[in-house]
Amino acid sequence: LRLHRIFISQYLKRLMEYKVDFIIGAVGFLLSQALEILFIGIIFSQIPDLAGWTFNEILFIYGFSLIPKAIDHMFFDNLWMVGYNIVRKGDFDKYLTRPINSLFYVTVEKFQIDAFGELIMGIILIAYSLVQIGADIVWHRVFVLLLLVPFAVIIYTAIKIVTSAISFWTKQSGHITHMFYMSSDFSKYPVTIYNNFIKVIITYIIPFAFTAYYPASYFLRGEDGLFCILGTILVSSLLFVVSVLVWNRGIKKYESAGS
Repeated sequence: LRLHRIFISQYLKRLMEYKVDFIIGAVGFLLSQALEILFIGIIFSQIPDLAGWTFNEILFIYGFSLIPKAIDHMFFDNLWMVGYNIVRKGDFDKYLTRPINSLFYVTVEKFQIDAFGELIMGIILIAYSLVQIGADIVWHRVFVLLLLVPFAVIIYTAIKIVTSAISFWTKQSGHITHMFYMSSDFSKYPVTIYNNFIKVIITYIIPFAFTAYYPASYFLRGEDGLFCILGTILVSSLLFVVSVLVWNRGIKKYESAGS
């Protein structure tokens, strides 16, 4: 309990110390996302829908995809550094000398305040799209959607755990994390617009579709509730278990400073 209080106090302290970082990061992200949404708007100015999905429905999926990604970015972004240089430089030693689980220590060591930009944009897009859609809110779907958010976060985090743990064998794996993480961009849009190969990849191999499309499609249309809900829970849980096993196996291969 004392350790948790210490970490929370560190988060609050960092929040107050880095106001400029927050403002710059949030504004920069908002501008980049605005340009991407503008591009989507230009496309929809020429077509009525995309594979049966309207502009505002895609805005909702897009906005919802930013929520779990922002939470993962905010709390668990230090995993990137494990893959890029912590293991390569031998700095991982400090995580093994403290009386605390190494994975927990790594994930909570840093707090990325600029992730608030993603979170704000996601909330704005969700609110705007719902107003434009004008559909009656089904409250039990709202509850389910909120319930699935932490499981969606787990998918992002677990993929980073697995790919960063590869560095225990290779000394550096940041490029692998980057490659996997960039595929999350597919989750901003309905999987129905992709060919079967892409669908299989982002649903069953690198399951980012469960971080946005499937929960959002259930909320918007009530389609395939069992698959969308249980699929998200089961996929995220299984992926997290696998990631922890890979991490623990990797630690046994850790050889301190590499060349």
